Amino acid sequence: MIDGTARRWIEPGLNRAGGWLARRGVKADHVTVFACCLGLAAALLVASGFMLAALALILVSRLCDGLDGAVARATRKTDFGGYLDITLDFVVYGAIPLGFVIHDPAANGLAGAALIFSFYVNGASFLAYAILAEKHRLTTTRRGAKSIYFTTGLAEAGETLIVFAIFCLWPAWFSPVAWVFTAICLYTALSRIIEARAAFPAGGSQA
Repeated sequence: MIDGTARRWIEPGLNRAGGWLARRGVKADHVTVFACCLGLAAALLVASGFMLAALALILVSRLCDGLDGAVARATRKTDFGGYLDITLDFVVYGAIPLGFVIHDPAANGLAGAALIFSFYVNGASFLAYAILAEKHRLTTTRRGAKSIYFTTGLAEAGETLIVFAIFCLWPAWFSPVAWVFTAICLYTALSRIIEARAAFPAGGSQA
């Protein structure tokens, strides 16, 4: 929900940084993989109880997640780059809650499992919509120029980052905050299903 506003603020700086990296031979895929590695390292720090260090890595990881697109725009966008970006995003989004579950299974296990489940459902609704949007030749620039069709909702990257920050700053709040965000993610998935029902015809093949 806040991604569009945030993008208008940070995209000019990202584009300048992306151009600088591109001129020095850095590839967008390199930045994507680096962002994922930082996210996985953050999850390991969470599991070990180093919450503030984990938060620092999460913030840098998500900054790099925006930077890879800037590097791609300064060089050449590829289908594989878009695929790799979204795939590794979901790797990080699943790893951080898992880190909290490993850190305190008794307190965080059920809420963490529910949150990861909601990410799965939300991600499936997002990617399935993108597939059909491609089939129907739909385009959008609401979240900038992307390799796949981006639908909006209550739970997007910005909201997820805020929730991860809350988890790291107040670990004792993980369970109640995770339950709330689980509900938000499932609502986002449901609203996307309703949007898809309106956008795509009811007849035809379901294959």
